Formats: sequence, C-alpha cells, structure tokens
Amino acid sequence: MDSTELQDFQRFLRPAEGIPEGALVLIHGRGADERDLAPLAAELDPERRLAAILPRGPLSLPPAGAHWYQVMRIGYPDPATFLPTYRALSGWLDRTLADLGVPPERTVIGGFSQGAVMSWALGLGQGRPTPAGILALSGFMPTVDGFSLDLDRPGLRAAIGHGSIDPVIGVEWGRDARDRLRAAGIEPVYRESVMPHTIDPAFLPELREWLAAATAA
Repeated sequence: MDSTELQDFQRFLRPAEGIPEGALVLIHGRGADERDLAPLAAELDPERRLAAILPRGPLSLPPAGAHWYQVMRIGYPDPATFLPTYRALSGWLDRTLADLGVPPERTVIGGFSQGAVMSWALGLGQGRPTPAGILALSGFMPTVDGFSLDLDRPGLRAAIGHGSIDPVIGVEWGRDARDRLRAAGIEPVYRESVMPHTIDPAFLPELREWLAAATAA
C-alpha cells in the first residue's frame, strides 16, 4: 500500500444546522482545492440540512493546484494515479460518513470536471454502496484498466449538467453518461447549457429541488 492509500484527505467540512439529515459530498475540479465548491454547497442546501464534505485532491501536478489523477486522455484517466486516489478516497469517505453518523443512502456525491469523474467512480464503482444521488457537472464516466462501473442501481437519482460549447470536456461525454444511465433504467435530470467549461447558475434552482428530493426522509 503506497502513501496515497494511507492519506487522510484535507477537507472543508460545513456542518449541518443540528443533526445532519444526510450528507453532500462535493469534489472540486483539476487545479482547485477543497473550498472551491463551498459556494455551491450553500446554494444547493441553504437551510443546512446536510453536512457538506469537500475533500482536497491528493496530487500536486502542473500547472498548479490539487488534482485527483493525471490527465492523459479525456475519458480515460491515468491508472497509475487514478486507482490509488480512488481507493484512498473511497476508504476516507466511508470513514468520514461513519464518523458523522450518515449512511451512504442518505449521501449525495457530486463534483465538477475531475470531481464529476470521481463522483461517478465513488457512486458507481464496482462494490461501492449506492448513494442517494450523484451530481455530475461537466465530467465523464471514467474508463480505467483495473476499475469497473456497476450501473445496476435501482432507485439511484442522478443529475448531469454540461456546457454545449465546453472546450475542455466536450458535451458528448455528458450525453454519454446520460445515455448509459438510461440504458440501465435510470432517468437522470439532464441539462445542457450554451456555456463553456463552467457551472450554469440557471441550473441551480432545479438542482436544489433535486437534492432536497434525493435526501428527503
């Protein structure tokens, strides 16, 4: 086991107001850090029903900031960096949720760009527990040697947002994730916006309602 697998991820934790009714995990994109999506947590859960958990990527790679894996080719993360990160993040998240007293089925996992990739991995990885929902913004479902997705997840909620003019991760990857979910019997909330590689603020009200429904008692 290497040092990445033993790592305790640095995080930003926004506690719930009182006993948490669930958890919202938000995973930042390439070159950002654990506070990057804190405003998104406030937008999606303004009443602070949920504990918001925002981890920092374990890798320091060019050009700067924190990363989850090395980018080799869009859609296909580098196995040498992705697999140790995935194993470490999976174990860390499970421990963190247990410490908070929140089960996976009350947890929504989401992220932007590389964070969306890691969200699909954590929510759909073979052998992983099914979360309450997965929120994927401007990302893709990863294909990695030594890793597989399990889309047989009855009752899973998913939401996908992608810019139709995204020059970093093309919109075809968002459509691919949508189509794969539909083929597995999961109908996601899907929104394309005429935007580049960013989060559409007009999508947030719909996502706020989606999150509330996904974590409803």
